Amino acid sequence: MPPEHESPLQSLTATNVVIVAGKGGVGKTTVTAVIARAASRDGRRVLVVELDGKPTLDELLRNDVDSDSDSEVESEGESDGDGADPPGGTLEVVHISAADALDEYLRDHGFQRIAKRLNKTGVIDMVGTAAPGIDDVVVLGKIRQYEQSGDYDVIVVDGPAAGHAITFLTSATGLANAVRSGPVRTQSDGVIELLTDVERCQVVLVTLPETTPVNEVIETAFALEDDVGIQLGPIVVNAVDDGAALPDVAAQDAALRGMTGVDGDVLRAAASFRRARRAMESNEIGRLANEMPLAQLHLPARLVAGLTSADIDLMADVLAESVTASVTASEADRG
Repeated sequence: MPPEHESPLQSLTATNVVIVAGKGGVGKTTVTAVIARAASRDGRRVLVVELDGKPTLDELLRNDVDSDSDSEVESEGESDGDGADPPGGTLEVVHISAADALDEYLRDHGFQRIAKRLNKTGVIDMVGTAAPGIDDVVVLGKIRQYEQSGDYDVIVVDGPAAGHAITFLTSATGLANAVRSGPVRTQSDGVIELLTDVERCQVVLVTLPETTPVNEVIETAFALEDDVGIQLGPIVVNAVDDGAALPDVAAQDAALRGMTGVDGDVLRAAASFRRARRAMESNEIGRLANEMPLAQLHLPARLVAGLTSADIDLMADVLAESVTASVTASEADRG
């Protein structure tokens, strides 16, 4: 866990740009939404950047009061007890596609005619293939523009899946090595400067407490440190089964004594599965801690068919409660 003087939220938002990455299916987008919601509640001006063109984040971050699909919502702070509410943060979602970012880049650099012609013919979608890495660099360049604008305290990026995250974040270095001068080199150098500045950018990796996702997050972490030189934030372990304690087998058998038939068999099987699942999760969380000297933050499993903005709010509450517990423990030690 983070040091006692540093809350989980502080460690997750310690830089201007937070890139959330992880294997597909581990809840990367969910974690992005939780970090963004918690930061806005903390009074921060938050921009969420979505790269896949899906409206999931708009739905997860939609304020219950703002039921329309506006991309910007105000988030009011908690009352401070004297009747006055502190100013709330803001939360805005933007969607960036490589094609749109490249089109904007060309127009900004005086190539309006070329951009228009490429868009008409559909060739602009093929530029990334012709010049590997250029699409990723212009996307990262757009994120850098948002960071330098001064309009936001925290920019949370719903990054690519772990496999693409490495090429996404190394694209600027590859282009800088291939191009000696010109606007592309300037763009690449600016992106490299952002990514390698530990006070401006960090990557937060997300995993599940399962063998394959843990293996992949460990591999990704070492690759990002070695190949990119980027700051790694806490690893978020998502969907952890941290519910009520299960009775031991003897107590379970005593409780189910006399219950026969399908009901008894189902309950025994369910308890056995839950117990085995928790043991497996505990082993994987321990293995991750042993192999990666990074702080871990755990988010609870939500046993629902599909997450909603209410679920994001609840998980943001969990994060806020862990902040309070951290501060309380620190104050108790000092006392």
